[in-house]
Amino acid sequence: MAVKHVVENVRDIALVGHRAAGKTSLADALLFDAHAVDRLGSVDDGTSVADADDEEHKHHFSIDTHVLHADHDGKHLNILDAPGSPDFIGAALEALAAVETAVIVISAVNGVEMNTRKMFQEATALGLSRAIVINKLDADNVDLPGLVDTIQTAFGKNCVLFNVPDRTGPGMREIYCLLDPRQILPPSLPVDAASARSQLIEAVVESDEALLEKYLSEGKVTLAELEADITRAMDSGTLIPIFCASAKKDKGVKELLDALSRYGLSPAFSRKRLEGLQVGSNGSAHQLEPTEQEEFVAQVFKVVNDKFVGHLSFVRVLAGKLQHNHNVVNLRSGQTLRIGHLLEAQGKTTTQVHEAGPGDIVAIAKVEGLEIGDTIAYTNHAPKLPLPHFPTPMFGLAIEPKTRGDEQKISVGLHKLAAEDPTVKVTHDAQTHELVISGVSQLHLDIIRERLKARFGVEINTKEPKIPYRETINGDGAGDHKHKKQTGGRGQFAEVHMRIYPLSREIKDQAQCESEFANKSRFEKLRSVHYDPAFNFAFIDHIVGGSIPNNFLPAIEKGCKEMLERGVLAGYRIQDCAVEVHFGKYHDVDSSEAAFKTAARHAFKKAFMVARPSLLEPIVKLEITVPTKYTGAVLGDLPTKRAHVENQDSLPGDMTVIYARAPLSEVARYAAQLGGMTQGQGSYAMELSHYEMVPANVQQQIVSRSQLKDVEDE
Repeated sequence: MAVKHVVENVRDIALVGHRAAGKTSLADALLFDAHAVDRLGSVDDGTSVADADDEEHKHHFSIDTHVLHADHDGKHLNILDAPGSPDFIGAALEALAAVETAVIVISAVNGVEMNTRKMFQEATALGLSRAIVINKLDADNVDLPGLVDTIQTAFGKNCVLFNVPDRTGPGMREIYCLLDPRQILPPSLPVDAASARSQLIEAVVESDEALLEKYLSEGKVTLAELEADITRAMDSGTLIPIFCASAKKDKGVKELLDALSRYGLSPAFSRKRLEGLQVGSNGSAHQLEPTEQEEFVAQVFKVVNDKFVGHLSFVRVLAGKLQHNHNVVNLRSGQTLRIGHLLEAQGKTTTQVHEAGPGDIVAIAKVEGLEIGDTIAYTNHAPKLPLPHFPTPMFGLAIEPKTRGDEQKISVGLHKLAAEDPTVKVTHDAQTHELVISGVSQLHLDIIRERLKARFGVEINTKEPKIPYRETINGDGAGDHKHKKQTGGRGQFAEVHMRIYPLSREIKDQAQCESEFANKSRFEKLRSVHYDPAFNFAFIDHIVGGSIPNNFLPAIEKGCKEMLERGVLAGYRIQDCAVEVHFGKYHDVDSSEAAFKTAARHAFKKAFMVARPSLLEPIVKLEITVPTKYTGAVLGDLPTKRAHVENQDSLPGDMTVIYARAPLSEVARYAAQLGGMTQGQGSYAMELSHYEMVPANVQQQIVSRSQLKDVEDE
């Protein structure tokens, strides 16, 4: 079948918010009320259309974003049900990258929570229209007016009630729209209807100068005028409607479905996603438009490696038409790919389609080489869409297989899982020789470990990863070593004399390095300088009179680089130094490359240890966001982590952001500590800033631990 959705009738919607707000139950209820499914799915009994993953059944919460769709009142709704746990924020951000409207779901019991704020902020930053659903209003002791006040304090006065229940609690039966003044409202309403309606009208008319002027001069506007302006008001952000519901009791769901269909933004109405994207060339270039007649452009927002269906790449079409059995170009790699099957997803169920137009969300089946954020088009001249932003994963674990020989299976499995989740990073640390997996939290990595076992049949052991310290020198040094070994027959002989110097971190390339030494008189007769930017290391050939033949110099350089990798002081990678080989001896028969490499290692070690060696530690930039009431606790704790606070700012919603720098070793497990200080409401971002000298007392502890480990290993 072909997808024949007129772009004006498409609604792309993401359900986001905090965990346990009832997003998946709401998604199931929307599908049921739109007659997209035959029965109302339930998360509790495992019949939800959305949460169909084994791990989701086991843990009773969403882990991935699930792609759903429904047709209602002549409109086609693509509904992305995103996980609410902060541990799986990557999947939620995927959903926001593919829609025009974010529906932020709030539990009437728990109110505005950490991820509620985060998702609202992310949707705002992306320029999406926003709506709020207060779910679970059938619970006991719900204070609806108080909750609305909290929402308006956190997100602004433009968050206004669009409809209200006849009452809150188990007796809730009807939902009443505040738009129509002719509607007779029961006296049991939990809010002041007249005041709520005035706030709604003001938020709507504010987006239209003519309508606002009429309202201010005449004191009223017609229902038809209000309804005609709601979509514009949502697009401009003057209106963020609050809908009331109980998804499990199927109350307020039909009203939400009607409102999203009638007033929700279509890709044709909101062109923010396409702003600045030009198609054509030279004088014929024009703004990309969300029409079928336009040049085809789509973006991958989600990737799945399903054990039954195989590799699926979910794309949102922005312009033109995507057809099956057609070639597309991946604008990131330049690779031409053959699109065979296109699928429309309803949770785990897929249906084959032949084409997709602007606003449509479909999956490309069994095509390798597509990554999250990739732009695909029919030609390589199409505009490349900006990449979605995802937080850098901070929580790392070093892993190794429980069963020897599973290294390859682990590597393949982890890289497939990382392709699905942009907040998972897999690295092999060349310095510590560890395979490290990084994620958002311990729970996040626990789920990755479970999936690794379920999908790829491998189990892993985990441990804390090593902090990637570096070693360097702070002065000049010299060392020499004679390697002599006679074992009967051909022996081994090499003697190397070298000097070692600190090398400025300002040096970036071979030319700068050569200039550094050319300006110093004592290097007038140097023969060559080799610069290695990986270590900021210079190898200087200053041999005079042929005391070491040219053919052995590469072996000496290799011996030095082995020590750079291995470390001298505490077993960490060495950087920022230069070695000058200035004298040596050789034997016509017993000298060899191996002998000179060995002599170089020992001479390097001696020179390094007398050149005032020290450790460098990674310093990270921290951006910590917390409710303002916890600012004092966080600021008081940071100095205990050797952190330096640089600045702080106030954010909307009574939030504060603190900017600081701290040693990575002190904040490697900051997530749990911050959660404890802020009752789970704090969040932070972290990225490498620079390397800095380790304090002497801390350095001694690190060196002592390293020496103790060396003894234990022996």
